[in-house]
Amino acid sequence: MEQDKMTVGIVGLGLIGGSMAIDLKRRGFASEVLGVESEPVNAAAACRIGLVDSVVPFAECVRRSDLVVLAVPVGAAVKMLPEVLDIFSCMEKDGAQGGDTRGRCRKIVIDVCSTKESLVKAVHYHPARGRYVATHPMAGTEYSGPWAAMPGLFDGRAAIICDGHESDNDAVRTVERLYDALNMRHIYMNASSHDVHAAYVSHISHVTSFALALTVLDKEKNEKHIFDLASGGFSSTVRLAKSNADMWVPILTQNRDNVLQVIDTYIGKMKQFRDAIADDDEDSVRSLIEDANRIKRIIR
Repeated sequence: MEQDKMTVGIVGLGLIGGSMAIDLKRRGFASEVLGVESEPVNAAAACRIGLVDSVVPFAECVRRSDLVVLAVPVGAAVKMLPEVLDIFSCMEKDGAQGGDTRGRCRKIVIDVCSTKESLVKAVHYHPARGRYVATHPMAGTEYSGPWAAMPGLFDGRAAIICDGHESDNDAVRTVERLYDALNMRHIYMNASSHDVHAAYVSHISHVTSFALALTVLDKEKNEKHIFDLASGGFSSTVRLAKSNADMWVPILTQNRDNVLQVIDTYIGKMKQFRDAIADDDEDSVRSLIEDANRIKRIIR
């Protein structure tokens, strides 16, 4: 559905969903934003701080919205996505029986999850598959909940659109327009490649941060002043350890094989550092660090 403004339904009013709600309404993409939130405190907060126009039940949100955003953990999204497409199919059928001559249902559903392959497989054979566009806006912080939502979160970031050839052309164009409103650049890839890349650039960063936090917390049991010595480097490295387990447990389990491969590679690199340090091999330590410095060519 391509129109100047539309009703957008956002399922999950946390950091990503709430931040999308703010900018899609503020920047004129949405005329109305409906929200779905299972946690009563979060639902009340989302209404109170004005993230959405109203919080409604899931099925009502899907039926009233032109575009539905699944901004929930991937484990929940895998279950919800077929339900959304089922409702689309029922509405199309009801319209046909009622003499509606406008053609098939033109509603759209997207997800914003960090893994894609399980989602696209879950609806691969669904008759309404074309109305789903698999996406991943590459933005976020370590905070969660409606209070974490902020304007401008997505500005200048990448929006991944996966397996676009399996979606209807008009659905993809509308989703591109949505991400244009969020000031994001589009990147296209298949779901499998996305999950491999996400494991390397995002998922391993979180696992590493979690592990480092656990290491330091174990040490802190005996040395109470260790956090007094923490510098900015430590804070930035361990920042992701504040991330919500409800979001990251399903991400790591859904992307299990890719994450395990990256962890094994990371452990191998850690062993190289350990062996060089244990052997007092300064040349090897220097070589490893200088090899790592090449990342400056990519990340500024």
